[in-house]
Amino acid sequence: MTVGMEVSPAAHGAGPRAGQELRCDPIVLETRGWSSPSTECAPKLAALASLVNLAPPDPVASVSYHSRGNVLVIAGDARERARRAADALAATLPVTLLDAWPGAAAKFTPWTGALESLTGYLGEFSATVAGLNGAAKPMPAKFDLVLDFSAQPRFAMRQPPQGYYAAPADEGSLENVIDEIRQSVGEFEKPRYFGYRENICAHSRSQVTGCNACIEICSTQAIVADGDHVKVDPHLCMGCGACSTVCPSGAMSYQFPRVADRGAQMKQLLSAYRHAGGEDACIVFHNGHDGRELLAAWASSGPGLPARALPLETWHVSAIGLDLLLPAIAFGANQVVVISAGSEDVEYREALRSQMAIAEAILAGLGYGGTHFALVEASDTGRLEQAFARLSPAQVPPSSATFLLGNDKRTAIEFAVEHLAKLAPVKADVIALPAGSPFGEVVVDKARCTMCLSCVGACPVSALMDGVDKPLLKFLERNCVQCGLCEATCPEDAISLAPRLLLTPQAREARVLNEAQPFHCVSCAKPFGTKQMVEAMLGRLAGHSMFSSDGALRRLQMCADCRVVDMMSNKNEASVLRLGADS
Repeated sequence: MTVGMEVSPAAHGAGPRAGQELRCDPIVLETRGWSSPSTECAPKLAALASLVNLAPPDPVASVSYHSRGNVLVIAGDARERARRAADALAATLPVTLLDAWPGAAAKFTPWTGALESLTGYLGEFSATVAGLNGAAKPMPAKFDLVLDFSAQPRFAMRQPPQGYYAAPADEGSLENVIDEIRQSVGEFEKPRYFGYRENICAHSRSQVTGCNACIEICSTQAIVADGDHVKVDPHLCMGCGACSTVCPSGAMSYQFPRVADRGAQMKQLLSAYRHAGGEDACIVFHNGHDGRELLAAWASSGPGLPARALPLETWHVSAIGLDLLLPAIAFGANQVVVISAGSEDVEYREALRSQMAIAEAILAGLGYGGTHFALVEASDTGRLEQAFARLSPAQVPPSSATFLLGNDKRTAIEFAVEHLAKLAPVKADVIALPAGSPFGEVVVDKARCTMCLSCVGACPVSALMDGVDKPLLKFLERNCVQCGLCEATCPEDAISLAPRLLLTPQAREARVLNEAQPFHCVSCAKPFGTKQMVEAMLGRLAGHSMFSSDGALRRLQMCADCRVVDMMSNKNEASVLRLGADS
């Protein structure tokens, strides 16, 4: 049995002339899976080559930008630097320099005033300027590009919109920014990275907030609340995919690529590797910029990725969530490694760790020993090599799954768990999960629950249901996403959440959480509520001045029809109409 991940040493006699061209050729190194030429990796090469057999994925919708090159330069406190930059840009583009104080005439258009607000993106920036050239009212203006010399950037999000540039401090970097602005003229397109199904969004119901995960993690502030749902500005979205990773219901999904396409890729890769005699496959996700550069540096200067490590490039590693981690193990991967080379925000890394912790808890609960998932944070080849050297093959199912991965997040996870549970070393009925997991049960305190069923109306995924014609509260655990809307909505604080994964058939069966004795109208005997709810109402209102008489309290025990009849027949009943007539 392999004790650790094998990292092959450099070949004997491999001096400057022996394979140096091969080592430095990034195309060759990529086709070798970022392993050095000295590493024997025939199964890996066969697996990577087999990916050409996959049909191309369906095209992704695109998002368009149109920039005419109108540039706004905000001087801030760097007036001289801003004027020089405006001069340089004005040679080829229409430029407006906004400064607090008037300056000498130049090639650009000088504006004086104070910037009140700035919103938008490439080709569609909207600025509001107070005191524009002495104007009494704030004036709106449109621009395509913005170069900002303000001490505090006008866009506070972690990743500002395309077309906005906070001026760097050093002149060399500023020259690069100016060159990029010059080239940002014309029609541009990018993929629409996300898909959104508002019908299963757990963000809010009736102004009660449940899940804010996608809003909180978005580094571009592209996602905002929109009533009971959320709204995504595709022009601000930069395609990290973290929103889909943290979404508990699958309402937000990643499209570049879709989960089904990535699943087909993993399945093909692992199957070909296995048929070529490879063992203990480790899928390595990395991005296409600093992650790729790091792997290339490692392969060109050292051993590179081990022979069992199968690299898959992603637009952004934050899109690797539970719906890919667990299926990867089910498809035959021994481990899944995600490389963070430094460009990923701390929020993204925390989300990845959380997803891996949930997935690891499920595998541990099923008796699969070892470390199956690892987030490797490394900015140099030395740390990367150490991280891979520490990884040992984990315990996995004896055979791989045959199902096809779909685009529905919950279904993808469910299929993977079913396969893993069927072949598990330990037969478990329930697995405890970390806080924040998207699976679990709703626990109801029957002594406090009045069966008002407000939780049923709040549930976005029909995990909580009523009894239709009976006072029942039912729960379907398979549907529950642990969003907390029911807990936040309950007026009696009778609901709590318990994250767990139920593996018995009961997870797919609606079970009764609470039931109540129906309360019958004291006038016509028709059932109209629950006994507990009416008794709770009587107890709270008994001391109120409007319900001090026995008749008023008795009216609370009547159905709606009998209540109206009793009010109209009671001559002593206060009436808004009668008060109006007597006055």
